[in-house]
Amino acid sequence: MKTIIIAGGTGFLGQALKKHFTKQKYTVLILSRQPKSKNDIHWDGKELGDWTKHLENAHALINLSGKSVDCRYTDKNKKAISNSRIDTTNLLGLAVNLCDNPPKYWFNSSTATIYKGSLDTPNTEKNGIIGDDFSMNIAKSWEQTFNAITTPKTKKVILRTSIVFGKNGGALIPLKQLTRFGLGGKQTSGHQKVSWIHETDFTNAIQFLMDNNLEGIFNLCVPQPTDNKTLMQNLRHVLKIPFGLSHPLWLLKLGAFFIGTETELVTKSRNVLPEKLLQHGFTFKYTNIKTALKDLIKK
Repeated sequence: MKTIIIAGGTGFLGQALKKHFTKQKYTVLILSRQPKSKNDIHWDGKELGDWTKHLENAHALINLSGKSVDCRYTDKNKKAISNSRIDTTNLLGLAVNLCDNPPKYWFNSSTATIYKGSLDTPNTEKNGIIGDDFSMNIAKSWEQTFNAITTPKTKKVILRTSIVFGKNGGALIPLKQLTRFGLGGKQTSGHQKVSWIHETDFTNAIQFLMDNNLEGIFNLCVPQPTDNKTLMQNLRHVLKIPFGLSHPLWLLKLGAFFIGTETELVTKSRNVLPEKLLQHGFTFKYTNIKTALKDLIKK
């Protein structure tokens, strides 16, 4: 029986992967600071320990560790966001290289936010324009750390993941809440692109990368982004909410301050394409935003 190790796997994406690979008859172990089930393995994300023995002969290591960027970008939070990504990646690299029989694959999270915002020009793995601000620089440092680690026996994959929509977590939860309170209108102009992926396609894509023995950088997002206005229109339609107040930038900034987040999470135009997944023949189950929302919100 093949084993999948997920670092930082107690969150929404980790649990989606656990469910997927368990159905595929893999043994799934979660590296967690607060173990709660029999398949949770304690680690602190800072030091080597007994958890490293579970990497021996594992099929894949999937690293999802990192403090959420859904917070105010204070100096303290910026440091925590950076350290939680860089330190755990270095630690896992050390653990992998101490194995006699290391994992066959190592998937490391990154983000589609690494690309500059764009309304008209799509960003692919080959031609995407890497930007220069806090979020983008965090992603660059994360990837540079990962790439600097040599793993002769382990294939490495960088997952530049877009917004993942799921039933039990992720961006869809607060968007549903806003919409039900009558605040589900467009945010600023509504023209900003929204690159997204359904949780089923997210897990299927990682399975696909393993099954096809692939490595390198991959954008995880639908072939055609939607835009903010269309996303919110379809969300209102699926939730049967007839109206939604729109949010000018000043209101977004005020709201972001009070709920402890940053406006870029909804104002940046994320125009990203999964060129390499498509080139290798991956088939998406959900490419239409309304169809995806209906599946995720069905009663």
